[in-house]
Order: sequence, then structure tokens, then C-alpha cells
Amino acid sequence: MKKKHLPAALLVCVLGLFGASAHAQATDYPQRAVRIVVPFAAGGSTDVVARVLADKLGQELKQPFVVDNRAGASGNIGADAVAKAAPDGYTLLMGTTGILSINEHLYKKMSYSPARDLVPVIYTSLIANILVVSPTVPATNVAELITLAKSTPGALSFASSGAGSSTHLSGELFKAMTSTNIIHVPYRGSAQAITDVVAGQVTMLFDNAPSSIPFVRDGKLKALAVTSKKRLPNLPDVPTLEETGVTGYESLSWSGIVAPAGTPKAVVHKLNQAIDRILKMEDVRQRFASLGVDPVGGPPEAFARQIKAETVKWGEIVKSSHIVLD
Repeated sequence: MKKKHLPAALLVCVLGLFGASAHAQATDYPQRAVRIVVPFAAGGSTDVVARVLADKLGQELKQPFVVDNRAGASGNIGADAVAKAAPDGYTLLMGTTGILSINEHLYKKMSYSPARDLVPVIYTSLIANILVVSPTVPATNVAELITLAKSTPGALSFASSGAGSSTHLSGELFKAMTSTNIIHVPYRGSAQAITDVVAGQVTMLFDNAPSSIPFVRDGKLKALAVTSKKRLPNLPDVPTLEETGVTGYESLSWSGIVAPAGTPKAVVHKLNQAIDRILKMEDVRQRFASLGVDPVGGPPEAFARQIKAETVKWGEIVKSSHIVLD
């Protein structure tokens, strides 16, 4: 009779050992430096957010958190490196709208799958885009801009920081929701795009708020609307696109931490809790506010829902816009 109970007893022991091991992983983690891969060049909003978090995580978890910039292919190079890294919590990715929800629809071939190869840790931040136009454009509000676009189909143009970027798709969404024909002019980054809009060579741009706010304040660009559901504290007089009559419009550049699939849940939980605490810190919130960035936080499941909803939304926009990249 005792032999019949032996497998069950062994199973209990094994499960207990696994539970103890998982608890030990979370308790001991991290025991060495952790790398946060930012799949873009240093200096951008994603990089700045990552460096703020890395500094605070080092203080919270008593080990260095190092930012590693790996730019290229709209973030796919850095994301692929993390997707193929050991799932031990020592290599993380600063994921973005493009990497986690857009690129899989844009590129003919992807070396990784966000859904299969990466697991959400925490939704860290979001940034609204601003619809800005050259000071030479006669439109003073969105309604006048739409009227101008419809009266001269194909005459207006909008810049972006690159084909398939969130600034590009913000423009495509605007075109689809307003039934306008506006020509897309892609650039390699937002700096040259802003320069040409300021010079009047391109009509408009849906730019990340941190990049364009200084130009708006200096009078070099006119801000007609923001792409979020609420107005920005830094630009309280600029309406949302929904307030201007483009009902249901919302386009945000968001970011969050993800890890290689298979990373222990206990480690994901520990990281989530630490970052969630950091995002509530007053000095962090003030730093983000100065950049036009909103902290988010919450459990991994909430971030997973965000990624899924945005993947569906932008997949439809990419398909209807017939955008395909090699």
C-alpha cells in the first residue's frame, strides 16, 4: 500500500522544491548587473525613460542596471537580441509601440515574434504626439486644415520620423478618419523632419511631444491638436483631435519593459513591483512631466492587454494603408 502512495509523495516533494526554487530566484535576484536594451540611438524619449528607470532600479535592487543602445531596423535589431537572450531576467528590452504592436504587420519577414518570444513586465510610459504645421500654412485649426486638404487633394504633405513609425501611422490614421489625401514624406529620424516642416518644405507632422514642444513655444511651429484623449499640461490651450471633431482619434507612443519568454514569473513579478514603485516616485513623475511623458505602471497583465489591443488597431491601419517593408 505504501508503494501506491510513493509517487504522490514524490510529486509533492518535487512541487515543493520547484516552489522553493522560484522563491529563491525572486529573493536572490538580481545577483549581478542587468542589461536594459534600448533598440534606438541614445538621446530619444525611449532612451531617456530607460535611463531614469535604470538609475532607480539600481538603487532599489542593489545591482547595476545598464542601458545598452542597439539601434536599427525600426527597433528590430535590439528586440531580436533580447528575444534570443537567456530567460533569466538579466537581459530586458525597452519595448515600444512599433516593436511590440506595429513591426510585425510592416515587415515581410521578422526574426522574432513579440507574442511568442517576449513577455510583458510592466507598461512604463506613454507620450502623446502633437499635430504641428509650418507657420506658413494658412490653417489655424484642424477644421481649416481638413478643409484645405480636401480642397487641394494631394497638395498637402506630412513628414514622419520614418516609414512605419508611430509618427507615420498617426498621419495615416488621421487621413483615414478625415477622408483626406495627404502625401507622406518619410525621414530618417524626427530632427530633419521638424527642420523641413519649420522651413515650410513639408506641411505638417505628427511629432512626439518632447521633440516638438520647444519649437511650438518658440513660434517656429503651430500646434493644432494633440493625439491623446486629454490635453497636455505643457500645452493646455491646444485641444485634442477628438475635441476638434475627429471623433475617436487617439494615437500614443508608449513604451514598457519586456523580457525573453520563459523568464521566471517570480522574477517578472519582482521587476514589476520595483518599477511600479519607481513610477510613483515624485521626482520620477516630475522628470517625466518635464519631458511630456506620462508614467503608467500596473501589473503585467494590463500591459499585455495594451499590446494586444494596439496590435489589432495598428494592424488594420497598416493593411488599409498598404505599407510593406523589406
